[in-house]
Amino acid sequence: MHIGVIGATGTIGSRVVTEALQRGHRVTAFSRDAAAITDHRENLTWSSVDVLDAAAVAAALPPGLDVLISGFQPGNAAEDFADTVRRSIADPTVYATAARALLKALESHPRTRLIVIGGAGSLEIGPGVVRADHEEFIHASLDELGLPRECAAAVRGHREALNVLRTSNRLWTYFSPAEQIAPGERTGRFRIGGDQPVLDADGLNRISAEDAAVALVDEAELPRFVQRRFTIGY
Repeated sequence: MHIGVIGATGTIGSRVVTEALQRGHRVTAFSRDAAAITDHRENLTWSSVDVLDAAAVAAALPPGLDVLISGFQPGNAAEDFADTVRRSIADPTVYATAARALLKALESHPRTRLIVIGGAGSLEIGPGVVRADHEEFIHASLDELGLPRECAAAVRGHREALNVLRTSNRLWTYFSPAEQIAPGERTGRFRIGGDQPVLDADGLNRISAEDAAVALVDEAELPRFVQRRFTIGY
């Protein structure tokens, strides 16, 4: 397959690139400024793109691209997570803006599927209860993760991006990673869910970035959640 990865230098995006290459796929990796990148692995091409510019995205997409996986974040979360947090608080609408731009760009690439890596705050933590709708639940989660409570706006921003996708007839998939996600071990063993978080025996919703990449490339290869959201956890 030919897979595109937006945010290819990020924590999840970089692992998606590696996972896809190891499975023998061609990868076009997108970054804000690809000129200085020195990663020249076989079957890997780098390209610069502004994700918020639909025309620029459409022009940058190579012909025959099967799937575009977007790990867009404002700033460079892998190098300066604090800056990404500040930017997402300052403009929480940026996630929905990016979703609209990607959908617009894919109008000229109708066969290309879109997988958006979003947030966990839109998952149902009880029947009909979404964390993003309840300040106390968001604050409790942010406190546990060591993030400022002002990030609640960004949590809702991710949920709005999902709502943008839900109004589209494009071939989209939304991936909500586990609430606790960090670099770790690639096990290839996890459980898949839909709109509710997947909890382990201790009641924790967690996954490694490596296993998130496995799940994303699995979905690219064998689509199970077209026009739907999915999540994973141990």
